[in-house]
Amino acid sequence: MTLHHCAQKAAIALPEVTVTQPFGEGCDVFKVLDKVFMLSFQLQAKAAINLKVTPNHGAMLRDIYPYIHAGWHMNKQHWISIYEDDDLDESLVEDLVINSYELVVEKLKKMEKLRIKLLRDI
Repeated sequence: MTLHHCAQKAAIALPEVTVTQPFGEGCDVFKVLDKVFMLSFQLQAKAAINLKVTPNHGAMLRDIYPYIHAGWHMNKQHWISIYEDDDLDESLVEDLVINSYELVVEKLKKMEKLRIKLLRDI
């Protein structure tokens, strides 16, 4: 499975996710209740995604995986970029997409969090 397909599959399965292209065709922006948690794009003819992370987690991931770098065009402490790679771990990508989503959900208003919790419990 390609990076984009794997990441999109994981993201779309989460409650209240929408996909827009505010930067034009070729850059999908995934949001939970209008808050961005993932960008999916091509960079130098290579598939890439940007995901939100905690600073310590991002640093650890960049040290371990050669296909994970500081977020391209994003805050370098709070975002990572994952690039298509033959050694790409699909389960890691899925986990990181969910983690990014949850980091954004943590910052939502109380009622929005409750709505998402209820939708997840269905």
